[in-house]
Amino acid sequence: MEQQPQGNSFVRLSNINVASHVERKGNFCYLSWPFAVSELRKADPLACWEVIRFNGLPYLATETGFYVEVAVTVEGVTLSQVHPVLDARNKPIQNPTAFDINTSIQRCLVKSIALHGLGLSVYAGEDLANLETAPAPTAAVKEKPASRQAAKAPATPTPLRQVPATIDAKQQARIRELIAETDADLARLLDYFSVENLGQIQANQYDRVIRSLEHKRAA
Repeated sequence: MEQQPQGNSFVRLSNINVASHVERKGNFCYLSWPFAVSELRKADPLACWEVIRFNGLPYLATETGFYVEVAVTVEGVTLSQVHPVLDARNKPIQNPTAFDINTSIQRCLVKSIALHGLGLSVYAGEDLANLETAPAPTAAVKEKPASRQAAKAPATPTPLRQVPATIDAKQQARIRELIAETDADLARLLDYFSVENLGQIQANQYDRVIRSLEHKRAA
């Protein structure tokens, strides 16, 4: 009986350098599936995977789109990933062809392998939609010029009101640049943060937005 590799497989797989095997297609980057399968089998010769069937079909049709699922087993641990059937712009395909479904299955396979560590870093920052808004740091409102305040100055001084710090013009420009590169939905991003424009995004949320957009570019 063939002996299983010893040690923490997740650590071994996550330490494999995948940078030279990331392929760019349009505005997006993908980890080569032949490379992912090859490295997986080198780490665990008994590793296997299964395309999940839905009533005999390798995809699930829903009102929101089509989905595929692949389960990968490494050293006895099985993890599965669900992946929507998307076009080259990462938009859902309403009437996919057999080729579209097969392509999504291959992408889903790579993501399922990533759950075991190999190439997981490629998908870092994919959690923007699940963010919980954290308390924002505050900054004092700038005091108006004395000439404007003189007529309205109250008899008793009023403490300065505190408002959340927001991103500056340079940060806004960076977000717009990434939105253009990734074909992201600006309206959806603004709606998620409950703001009317980029200038109202809080400063402490900037890094999370950038990480998500950069991940979308690399996904």
